Amino acid sequence: MSTTVTAEAAQPWEGRIFDGTWVPGQGEPLEVTAPATGKVLTTVGTATPADVDRAVDLARKAQREWAALPYDRRAAVFRTAAALLEADPDRLIRRLVPEAGSGQGKAAFETGLVVSEFHQAAALAAEPYGELLRSTRPRLSLARRIPLGVVGVISPFNFPGILSTRSVAPALALGNAVVLKPDPRTPVSGGLALAELLAEAGLPEGLLHVLPGGADVGEALVTHPGVPCVSFTGSTAAGRAIAAATGPLLKKVHLELGGNNALLVLPDADVDAAASAGAWGSFLHQGQICMTTGRHLVHSSIAERYVGKLAEKAAAISVGDPADPRHALGPVIDERQRDRVHDIVTRSVAQGARLAAGGTYDGLFYRPTVLADVPHDSPAFTEEIFGPVAPVTTYETVEEAIGIVNSSEYGLSVAVLTQDVYGALELAGRIESGAVHINDQTVDDEAVAPFGGVKSSAAGGRFGGTANLDTFTEVQWVTAQAAIERYPF
Repeated sequence: MSTTVTAEAAQPWEGRIFDGTWVPGQGEPLEVTAPATGKVLTTVGTATPADVDRAVDLARKAQREWAALPYDRRAAVFRTAAALLEADPDRLIRRLVPEAGSGQGKAAFETGLVVSEFHQAAALAAEPYGELLRSTRPRLSLARRIPLGVVGVISPFNFPGILSTRSVAPALALGNAVVLKPDPRTPVSGGLALAELLAEAGLPEGLLHVLPGGADVGEALVTHPGVPCVSFTGSTAAGRAIAAATGPLLKKVHLELGGNNALLVLPDADVDAAASAGAWGSFLHQGQICMTTGRHLVHSSIAERYVGKLAEKAAAISVGDPADPRHALGPVIDERQRDRVHDIVTRSVAQGARLAAGGTYDGLFYRPTVLADVPHDSPAFTEEIFGPVAPVTTYETVEEAIGIVNSSEYGLSVAVLTQDVYGALELAGRIESGAVHINDQTVDDEAVAPFGGVKSSAAGGRFGGTANLDTFTEVQWVTAQAAIERYPF
């Protein structure tokens, strides 16, 4: 499949935001550009804090009727949305490729994840929403899940479709309304295209609002008294700022943050297969994934062969405009991120790392890079790079390796490659990580699985499956008895 990047006109979001209908935003129009070419793809409206106020007011009114509907009415919206996207996946793929710089394989994979989230949302609406409790008194006692009201969602640029949908869909399915602020670099694939799809699927007006904008819009959403829950996916630094702002407000906050994920290659691993997994984990979507393999820990007995194989694979990867399906990788998102990646690489080399492949760029196209002999205190090993860089270091014993894995402030995803699967299962219990994948790389997600990290990688809950019940509802205790209880007063 080939996707042609062209400037588009007469899209419903041209100069507009979404509040159930397409309306002009009060902010300045925003040109959306393709990072691969610099071409203007479209112009969208942007919101102001006043638009946030209006959106929250409309959302609160619409949410009451939505929550009162039978569950199957809510589920039907998501079944329809899934069917529409399955029938025409290009409606999202053609946005993701130019706007997010997604390779076409990555864009198709992401679109499939969005479809899965819609199917899971439909199923979630039908899940049991409470339980009967025992009581020492002659009464009915139950705990039930009730919607929070309005959920504020802030999503990032890297996987904009799925990282918006995995909050928006379950929140709506459980009876909430949503105000979504997508990253201003990916406002279409991260929000406006999803709004168009859900409106077509029958979502009633006023339940979903998509407000592209800057930091002032994000701050207004996070601190708004009518938004009791905030679901944020982004950097750890931004997550800490949101936690600080919402703490005094006693909001329910769900933070999915950064990672510096380790791939542990044990001495009995198939080196060629391990290098293939390592290349995918580090280079997919230019390494711009929270789950990207950021540290390759390889036993010293196989490290030289592993680095050689990994460098061969890096050198063979085609990088360029992702509109051309021959290119597996596209651009990093902008110059600031490119310069940050290159600075980490050059400083790490200066501290003793050996450049085995890559380390160069052309515009925003950064070559897949392999660093060998990486010191544990170098920036390539301690920092989340968010670029196509594979830092490799060695270890001698498993005890040493586990200590290195757990030394990071992050704890999102870890992979273990070995022939001893049951031994790896035992190791998993000693690894400080929200996910451990044995004989796979670190990048993985399924709509039915509880996704989230520990330490500086997450706070406040999990995405996926029934874990969404904890994230997007509150528990209410209800008792009922036949007659009014009498007391001695």
